[in-house]
Amino acid sequence: MEKVRAHVVIDGRVQGVCYRLDARRAALERGVEGWVRNLPDGRVEAVLEGDEADVKSMVKWCKAGPPLSRVTDVSLNWGPYTGEFGGFEITFVR
Repeated sequence: MEKVRAHVVIDGRVQGVCYRLDARRAALERGVEGWVRNLPDGRVEAVLEGDEADVKSMVKWCKAGPPLSRVTDVSLNWGPYTGEFGGFEITFVR
């Protein structure tokens, strides 16, 4: 199966609703590696890597989000798989 990388930025009511925690859980359930973080402007950003079907499933999850979120837009960019991650982490903007 082909390995892929997706960079997503999620807009809407996505901070203060456990989006990152639930995204991490969803990614681990799918075997997707990468990271997720809050952005200062209220959006959430994530990089997702893994088998194409698993990453596509995760992108679909990002469009819905956890129950308390209200996703209004997801920007999606595909890139080359790097294999740089060893799990899925919640990170922070520096």
